[in-house]
Amino acid sequence: MSKLWIFIKYWLPSLSWMVLIFSASADRHSAERSFSLVGPLLRWLFPQMPQPELDAIHHVLRKCAHLTEYAILALLLRRTLANTGQTGGPAWSGRLTAGVLALVFLYAASDEFHQRFVPGRTSLFSDVLVDTSGGAAGLVAGWCWHRIRKPR
Repeated sequence: MSKLWIFIKYWLPSLSWMVLIFSASADRHSAERSFSLVGPLLRWLFPQMPQPELDAIHHVLRKCAHLTEYAILALLLRRTLANTGQTGGPAWSGRLTAGVLALVFLYAASDEFHQRFVPGRTSLFSDVLVDTSGGAAGLVAGWCWHRIRKPR
C-alpha cells in the first residue's frame, strides 16, 4: 500500500476531525450562538419551562456534544495508530489505549488554550476533563464493540 493511500485512508480522517473540532472553537460556536439554534426547539418542547432550566438543558447538551466529538476523535486516532504500524502490539493493547487517551488529552488542552484567545469563548480545565472523558468513553465503547464482534 502506498504512503499516500495510507495517509488518505488512516491519517486524513483523524486530522480532518481535529480540524473540525478546532473550527468549532471559533466564536460562531459559542454558547450564546448555539442557544440561538437550540433555544427555539427547547422553548417549543417545554413552553412553560423557566429560562434557568432551559439554560441548564442547553449546558448539558453542549457537554454531551463535547463528549461525543472527543469519543469520535479517540476512535479515529486508535484506528489510525493501530493500522499504521504505530502500536508495536495488539490492536487493543493497553499501551495503544493509553497513548490515544494521552493524545486526546493533549488535543483537548490545546483546544482550550486556543479558546483563551477567541472572544466570546472561555477556557476551562474542566472542559479538558470532559473532553478526555469523552475520549475514554469512546475507547471503552470501541473495546466493547470489538469484544462483541470478535470471533470466538
